[in-house]
Amino acid sequence: MYTEYLPVSIDDMKQRGWDELDFICVTGDAYVDHPSFGIAIVGRILEKMGFRVGMICQPNYHSNKDFMRLGKPKLGFWVTAGNIDSMVNNYTAAKRKRSDDSYSPGNVAGARPDRAATVYCNKIREIYPDSFIITGGLESSLRRFAHYDYWDDKVLPSILVDSKADLLIYGMGEHQTFEIASALREGKSIYEMRKIRGIAYLCEQFDLPEDSVTCASFSKVSADKEAYARACKMQMEQQDHIYGKNIVQKQTDTLYLVQTRPAIPLAEEELDRVFDLPFTRMYHPMYEKSGGIKAIEEVEFSIMHNRGCYGNCNFCAIALHQGRVVTSRSHNSIIKEAKGYTENPRFKGYIHDVGGPTANFRGPSCDKQLKYGMCPNKKCLGFNPCPALKVDHSDYLKLLRELREIKGVKKVFVRSGLRFDYMMLDKDDSFMRELIDYHISGQLKVAPEHCSNNVLHYMGKPPVSVFDKFREKFYKITNEVGKEQYLVPYLMSSHPGSTMKDALELAVYLKRHHMRPEQVQDFYPTPGTISTCMFYTGLDPLTMEPVYIPKTPQEKHNQRILLQYYKPENRREIIGILIKMGRTDLIGTGPDCLVPPDEKYLRDKNYIQQKKKEQPKKFSRYSKKNMPNKGGKKR
Repeated sequence: MYTEYLPVSIDDMKQRGWDELDFICVTGDAYVDHPSFGIAIVGRILEKMGFRVGMICQPNYHSNKDFMRLGKPKLGFWVTAGNIDSMVNNYTAAKRKRSDDSYSPGNVAGARPDRAATVYCNKIREIYPDSFIITGGLESSLRRFAHYDYWDDKVLPSILVDSKADLLIYGMGEHQTFEIASALREGKSIYEMRKIRGIAYLCEQFDLPEDSVTCASFSKVSADKEAYARACKMQMEQQDHIYGKNIVQKQTDTLYLVQTRPAIPLAEEELDRVFDLPFTRMYHPMYEKSGGIKAIEEVEFSIMHNRGCYGNCNFCAIALHQGRVVTSRSHNSIIKEAKGYTENPRFKGYIHDVGGPTANFRGPSCDKQLKYGMCPNKKCLGFNPCPALKVDHSDYLKLLRELREIKGVKKVFVRSGLRFDYMMLDKDDSFMRELIDYHISGQLKVAPEHCSNNVLHYMGKPPVSVFDKFREKFYKITNEVGKEQYLVPYLMSSHPGSTMKDALELAVYLKRHHMRPEQVQDFYPTPGTISTCMFYTGLDPLTMEPVYIPKTPQEKHNQRILLQYYKPENRREIIGILIKMGRTDLIGTGPDCLVPPDEKYLRDKNYIQQKKKEQPKKFSRYSKKNMPNKGGKKR
């Protein structure tokens, strides 16, 4: 069935017989009408509610023209930077400008500004001073509190202060979108919306809610790193929809940020209804002449079956954004989506993924969670898995079997992150065996991230022994089913807690196990994570204990290239690092050596060192105190 895109021009509005819109959605991404794009969901929910909705995508922020393209909306603007924080989208971890952008036409970077949500909100406020502005999405959600900004290397206030938006939606925003839109339709004021869960707003002291907890102010966390760490811990503790309270944080002399209690996660039938909205599931045709939108390639024929993640890795923002509660779609909803693929002329029979934040989670982590919420300051998995954790792959396995049986589907892949530690806790090997036999295309990507238990502890990941057992089991089953398949590990260098000794331990581990990572990700301190708090404060906010932080560009570089020990272009640098660390035993051609010797380099290095030793020290007979002065007398 043909589905219309939401209007992007006055001509589109005229074709529908509209002379005015109720809402306009503004985004830093190109217009991709697919449920993996948050603003597309917002637009379709508003449309389902009977509102007239338009889209302004990647507007030219240097002028007013694009922002005025659809006129002034009757009720307000919904603003997002896009699917990714604009600073992460625009810059690498080394703060270098990116040249590509998979969310822009032709994969070309430069279509969105830095701090896009703030720029867009301010532009709208300049043009339409009295318009109601709601901001949301990853960038706004993770910057709702005072936060450390890696790119400016300082603490910034809540994004609400600089953006001048009226309300901020944090997390997954379906409930909030419905409630805010309903309130605006009824003519309610912003004051009447302040009890909506899952939002943040600014107010004066006399308007603060009674049932709230207060964390250190912006001025305090900007000046005191211990206060920042304690505020981070408090914010994380309250992100539970059952026991979480309103959080207050003073931002300016007169304004306070209020984060209301987290929104209740969507029930299964509610999540099904979201994915049943009339998405075209493709980018707008206006981008064809520019080369299309690359981001559609992985998601067009991929199925999102769940939300949330109780894995709760310290470097991941999901806990502060989607939350730790896992909710899933029904089998019927997922099968309906998959059967729809078979009617698409672009579908070649391959479902690229059946996953989500963590592919092999389908429900709550334990029964207790449903009544009392997630345990504060504890992890369901991580270094010490909770004994109450429910480990069961049967429902996910049943779903994958059903998808394999659909006529027209040749192969069903699983490419989203899989928690291998969760798999290892399952006493039934059926899921792992069928995963290896049916759902891998030669390689399975997993994320051990490191091998040093010291670093893994700070990451909130399982000990390396768990990955070792998983690797052995993977290759054992792979051989039994008669396939040649490999594990591709995701690794991270320079995470808080990682010393050069830890980085070297990982390099030796990779060599011992014949692993050659093509890509290594430097730790990227993005807003809203525990690891970013560690990076800025040098403290673990969960324990308030000091943490070693690799911060200099040289040390980050050294940690990264050690993990790619096998590359000839890295050899000389690695030899220099090993000499400096006193580990020349790792230079050689033996099986336990990291790099072969470079005779010319070592010869030159030894010659230079020897010449330095042979050179006499100047003024060696004199101390500074009795050096002769110009008159020849002692000082």
